[in-house]
Amino acid sequence: YTVFNYSVPMTREDWIAACAHHLQLHWRTVAPEELGQVAGELWADGRLRAMPPAEAARTWLQPIASEHR
Repeated sequence: YTVFNYSVPMTREDWIAACAHHLQLHWRTVAPEELGQVAGELWADGRLRAMPPAEAARTWLQPIASEHR
């Protein structure tokens, strides 16, 4: 799959890597490999996959972030 949310196509691997990076900004203590697995699960959700990686990470994290306020 390729996502076209940017001016250049984003491959599945690039999308997952970018999403994992944004997840790591919130979860600094989680191993990068685990964040990559979570990002892969987000990619599997067509609604989230249609978003840019940062937006998908923020959307997925919203319920978690709300609990910590």
